[in-house]
Amino acid sequence: MSDFKFACPVCGQHITADSSSSGTRLECPTCFRKIVVPQAPTTGESKFILSAAQADKPRPNAGTDTGLGLQTEAAHRPLPMVVVAVVALCLAGAGVWFWHIRSQRAAARRAAAAAAAAAAAKRSPAPRTVYPIPTNIVWTLELSNAVIPEANAAGSIHGNGFSCERSTLQGGNLGLRQGATWPPDLGLNIHLVAQQGEELSGKTIVIPPDRPKVPRVMLRWKDDQNQPRTEDFHSGYALRLVFGQAANGRMPGQLFLGLPDESKSVVAGSFNAEIRRPPPPKPKAPPKNPPPVASQPTSPP
Repeated sequence: MSDFKFACPVCGQHITADSSSSGTRLECPTCFRKIVVPQAPTTGESKFILSAAQADKPRPNAGTDTGLGLQTEAAHRPLPMVVVAVVALCLAGAGVWFWHIRSQRAAARRAAAAAAAAAAAKRSPAPRTVYPIPTNIVWTLELSNAVIPEANAAGSIHGNGFSCERSTLQGGNLGLRQGATWPPDLGLNIHLVAQQGEELSGKTIVIPPDRPKVPRVMLRWKDDQNQPRTEDFHSGYALRLVFGQAANGRMPGQLFLGLPDESKSVVAGSFNAEIRRPPPPKPKAPPKNPPPVASQPTSPP
């Protein structure tokens, strides 16, 4: 058996070993690392120093002195999983927040669009229903010539064809109107004297144009700008109004009304008015400075 030399792969320490120990493991006397003895050279003498191999190739800690005045460099470590998880959570949170902001903005845009559409619909008037002026109803102020048709009340108001779509009786206020909104497109109100609508059951009211004191009649219409207009009549009109018997909250009746306006408005026909209760009277406010109460003289004892 012959001896040969080899170098520690870690610290470079030259070690002499017997050729029979080739392939075995031993501990470097300088750095105490486990190394594998290299294969002995085939020739008896070798000018080269062989290098051994590390047995388990451990990772030297940063700052470990090799014995040659050098320090080994710490191996690069993989990115910890916790960092990857934190980054993933941050990205997920940013995505959720971005989606939340985007949803809020979309909802705000939808709400603004709905509000704008509602405002536009409110500004734009609903289309009016246009009725032709009936030919079987003739304007006149002579009640002897007035004809009341059996059909629904209709006629002409301020030069426009009128058809009664709804009628109400609230106290003594009889109203006939056309149109789904208030103020109506066309309409009239006759202010009679009554506390409750049922008080007018079975009564007939005839008012010629020459009677001085008559109930007030109000004519309603809308101009070209869709603005409500009214005109009151306190005399000069011809009215024949026949009430039936009130039943089930309704008051049937017939009327003929000729008005002395420039358009010669006239309404005639039947109606079935809904009876409404008038609002309760508002309580009178007490006087701010009530008169002092006079003291009563006391009788002598």
